[in-house]
Amino acid sequence: MHSPARALAASLALFSGALSGLLLALVAVEVGPVVTFDRTVADGLHASAVRSPVLVRTSKVLTDWVWDPWTMRLLIAAAVVWLWTRGERALAVWAALVSAVGTAVQQGLKALVGRERPAWPDPVDSAHFASFPSGHAMTAALTVAVLLWLAARMGAAGTLWWAALGVGAVSVLGVGLTRLYLGVHWFSDVLAGWLTGLCCAAVAVLLYERWAARAARREERVVSRR
Repeated sequence: MHSPARALAASLALFSGALSGLLLALVAVEVGPVVTFDRTVADGLHASAVRSPVLVRTSKVLTDWVWDPWTMRLLIAAAVVWLWTRGERALAVWAALVSAVGTAVQQGLKALVGRERPAWPDPVDSAHFASFPSGHAMTAALTVAVLLWLAARMGAAGTLWWAALGVGAVSVLGVGLTRLYLGVHWFSDVLAGWLTGLCCAAVAVLLYERWAARAARREERVVSRR
């Protein structure tokens, strides 16, 4: 990675990490404005959802199948297999580890915060585990960021790159909106998921690039001694 791109990854990691940490603290101590905003957004969307069964069914298909965390992990698995068959075994292992570590971070944060999900007398959907951060939003953000970086590293450019970026952006934003519309997350859960997923991906890219740079220098020294 050229230095400007590495600087961008470092900036993204710092920015998203700081914001997600701040949001975690605000949610953990239940700061009034955050709680009020979350409740206002949730109430408004739920009122719409109970009157819109078609949108609810559409949201369930998108969130349970198209953008489900397991769908995202299958995309990573497909990328791992493709990279491995092309001889990019270090990248393949890296991608698999990033996905696994991201899942562990997500579950750890859920256990740490232990936030309750929105409760409704007339729910349109249900979900398990703690609410903060949104696992769907975090997994989508992490997966899309990783796949876009891999695509760029493997030479994707032009129309293909912009198409991938567009699909990725719609997926990340869309899954967050479906979780909110179905009433299974607070807005701050989704925002934290996006930020934490982006932070994990950016940190992973930086770690890989540093490892790759050191490996290249070692190889150069070995060649120069021959």
